[in-house]
Amino acid sequence: MFENPMALVYFLGLITIVCLIISPRKITVAGFFEGASGMGAQPSLAMLVLSQVTTWIFARSLMNAALLGYFYGFAGTLAYTAYYLSFLTGMFIVKNLRDRGAGSVQDWLGQHFGQLGTLTYNIVIGLRLLSEVFANLIVIGLIFSAAFPDVVWMEAGSILAVAVIGLVYSMLGGLRASLRTDVLQMLVFLVVFSLAFVALLATPDFSFSAIVSAQGVHDQGARPGWVLVVVALLQVLSYPAHDPVMMDRGFIADKATTQKSFLYAFILSALCIFGFGMFGIYAGIIGAAYENQLLGTWSVMFGPVIYFLLAASLLVSALSTLDSALASSARLVIDELKLAPRTVLWGRITMLGFMAVGAMLTLWGNKTLFDAVAVSGTASMFLTPVFVMAFVFNRIIPLWSYLVAYGAAILGAAAYMYRGTAFVKLFFDGAHKYDQLLYICITVLLVGFVAAVLGLATQGKLARKV
Repeated sequence: MFENPMALVYFLGLITIVCLIISPRKITVAGFFEGASGMGAQPSLAMLVLSQVTTWIFARSLMNAALLGYFYGFAGTLAYTAYYLSFLTGMFIVKNLRDRGAGSVQDWLGQHFGQLGTLTYNIVIGLRLLSEVFANLIVIGLIFSAAFPDVVWMEAGSILAVAVIGLVYSMLGGLRASLRTDVLQMLVFLVVFSLAFVALLATPDFSFSAIVSAQGVHDQGARPGWVLVVVALLQVLSYPAHDPVMMDRGFIADKATTQKSFLYAFILSALCIFGFGMFGIYAGIIGAAYENQLLGTWSVMFGPVIYFLLAASLLVSALSTLDSALASSARLVIDELKLAPRTVLWGRITMLGFMAVGAMLTLWGNKTLFDAVAVSGTASMFLTPVFVMAFVFNRIIPLWSYLVAYGAAILGAAAYMYRGTAFVKLFFDGAHKYDQLLYICITVLLVGFVAAVLGLATQGKLARKV
């Protein structure tokens, strides 16, 4: 499948060495949890943009965009790209939170819904962080098991090795190390991915018109992909708010720098994610046989050099997401949940715990990468009526309305996760899974907004704005 699979090992080793070198040796508590430099300076615009992008075009997302493009053509990749509108809605959310004097989503929720508001939110983002660790390690296992098909332990071994690598340099410097290594990793990603993309464009029978008109290889064609576009648009307001990696980067620089970083990150990440998805669309166009999460398909389609570049892109993006997820997990447990003292030592202990649990989750049987996105995206939708009422109509819904919206979102996420059970099939039997997801999202939003309107009619109050 791959003429020199050790090239991937050497590449991973090189990236690891460089990341260890540029990770700070001496780190302050502010640097570990807030990303400040040794002199206390905020991240630059370029650092913030590159960090935002590399943590959002992570390995799972790249594979999702390509897989959806393969099965549902242009519509599939467009649907996943639509999730990157989260940078624009995230910019809107962060601006409103900061304009109201909040230092985080938890800070604002605590002001209006008390400890119950922050606890419910923290449960969702804790699960989100674990899913990031789990899903990116799964992609690592897929890459190396495809490269070394005759080595039975390669999947588990590569997952363990990358988990240790990501953990070590993340523990060295926390969020500051994550920001610094993100810049390197993003630049490396752009180089290797650009080479692969140019090779795709140079393919004799490549055609942009064919990409746009591609229907995918699914027996229903592009239809499920268009359904997923609608799902993404329904989820995109709340989706960024439940991603602590994005939200953490919304409060570590001044307002003007932050706003620009979200806008530029949207443009760059959307181009990258759609570009990577085109490899999946093209595989479907030429009728390539589906093998091993598209990795085997690509090795046959493009040969060893391009396959290496694509695999290297996935490796870099996985590492960049792991360190960011670990940095956010430390901030969640210590700054928000206040479960341990705010020290570098306890931050490192938290990182170790999250990585261990995420690695253990790779033993779970479900390796459908989009499921984690769909489930967490649905669970986050309780925030949509909350934010719309507060930031558009300047009204705060009562706690009971918040809890009803939260309950509906959690039940909706559970329904999609367990869509194969007999009980859930009573409601959705025979529908495509993305049709089921659409019905669930509409129901969650309806319940949430009805509860919000009823709450405002009886107990609502004006939002305070500073």
